[in-house]
Amino acid sequence: MRQGNDTPISEFLLLGFSDEPALQPLIFGLFLSMYLTTVLGNLLIILAVSSDPHLHTPMYFFLSNLSLVDICFTSTTVPKMLVNILTQSKVITYAGCITQMHFFILFAVLDDILLTVMAYDRFVAICHPLHYMVIMNPRFCGLLVLMSWIISGLNSLLQSVMVLQLSFCTDFEITHFFCEIKQVVQLACSDTFLNNMEMYFVTALLGGGPVAGILYSYSKIVSSICGISSSQGKYKAFSTCASHLSAVSLFYGSVLGVYFSSAATHSPHSSAAASVLYAVVTPMLNPFIYSLRNKDIKRALKRLYCMAGTKGTIILR
Repeated sequence: MRQGNDTPISEFLLLGFSDEPALQPLIFGLFLSMYLTTVLGNLLIILAVSSDPHLHTPMYFFLSNLSLVDICFTSTTVPKMLVNILTQSKVITYAGCITQMHFFILFAVLDDILLTVMAYDRFVAICHPLHYMVIMNPRFCGLLVLMSWIISGLNSLLQSVMVLQLSFCTDFEITHFFCEIKQVVQLACSDTFLNNMEMYFVTALLGGGPVAGILYSYSKIVSSICGISSSQGKYKAFSTCASHLSAVSLFYGSVLGVYFSSAATHSPHSSAAASVLYAVVTPMLNPFIYSLRNKDIKRALKRLYCMAGTKGTIILR
């Protein structure tokens, strides 16, 4: 795409959170620690699920996919921000910005859809327990994940291609720590009506649809749990949903927090700070949510730790 003076775009500027030099080491250390925690925590979940045969079930299959997506989701934004702080540069190339935006949308929507798929899994497990393994067979589970990738990929490709059609004139400053599509579109000097309509449509379809699916699943789950006679049975049924419900609340709560904070303050910097909740904090906390209250995951992690300790002892000998 080209500027008003017919000069090709080469770069954008990511303004980040603050221009204060004294705050840069603090921001770098904070985001580096959150990124490493995210990668390590989600990798442990993936290793625990793959190494323990008892966890080769649909629920943990979806969880390991969610962990993989969370690693990729955070990796699209944080490493570039850390490199910019180290090099004291705010520059991101035009191609790099479009690529980052593409993969950010891809993994954000994947997170959204996978949480919906996991809600459906809990719905089948609690409302149709006798047919659970028949309905949630390996082929169907693989198909659900494949369709999630296809839908997310087509959506991110469409949005990226539409941004590529825009022209940019003089303002290349993005008041964010990554190339957020809404801010990139706002910088364009060409007509952005179709881009805005497409973003609203996709938000309603891929945002409202999964939310409706999750609400429907949990309405049926609550109805089934209320029909259980024993209090122990109710607790056991609810405990299988507690971790997923916490993850859903965290994800959608942070997204709504970003929306309301930007609508209330009209400050791009406030929106950037709020975006940290769903772009960085949520992927970091998901492994803790699914491991602290889950005996199966804790047992698998303990076994993984013991195996690593045994191998370390053998090597030392």
